[in-house]
Amino acid sequence: MSDMERFRRAVVEWAAGGVGAPAAGESARELAAGVGLRTVVLVEGGSDQAAVEALAARRGRDLDREGVSVVPLGGATSVGRFVDLCGPQGLGVRLAGLCDVGEERFFRRALERAGLGFDIPPEGLEPLGFYVCDVDLEDELIRSLGVEVVQQVVVDQGESRPFRTFRNQPAQRERTVEQQLRRFLGTHSGRKAQYARGMVESLDLERTPRPLERLLAHV
Repeated sequence: MSDMERFRRAVVEWAAGGVGAPAAGESARELAAGVGLRTVVLVEGGSDQAAVEALAARRGRDLDREGVSVVPLGGATSVGRFVDLCGPQGLGVRLAGLCDVGEERFFRRALERAGLGFDIPPEGLEPLGFYVCDVDLEDELIRSLGVEVVQQVVVDQGESRPFRTFRNQPAQRERTVEQQLRRFLGTHSGRKAQYARGMVESLDLERTPRPLERLLAHV
């Protein structure tokens, strides 16, 4: 396990609170100094982390070496705690982030409480380094890739049979293929991260979803 991964785990434990939080906080501070941490990218979950890191790799970048840590929040409602711990009142590093349009308000309020903006409009997040996906990142990637390419990703992942079974369920038959794919990605623990990585690896880089492209350019 790399020191940057240890930092990610420590800061997640620190944010969770509980009896282990003080020790995790000390560990996070020490590791942040040791790895030369300069930016923490706050994302909602593991699939977003996988997508950001996969795109960075395709661009020939090593975020760990650059001092950039992509930290999954485990849900957008936790963002305020992470902003407090990593932002100007905590570790004092630069912050960036990626969120779904439905969760934008949690990010905006957290940044306002941390003193990083006042009455921030939705479009005011980008100058602060935070980018919003239209619906969510999976939807952005499916639209960028196109249905046929995503279905090939399903085949490449060895899940063509489970996807056929899923599509034949009565609740799915009236949905579009795009809708079926989005729901399929969320039906198994770890599947979203698996497919986020696979979709980014299949992506025509000229068609990278705007929030993902702009985030990586920012950091």
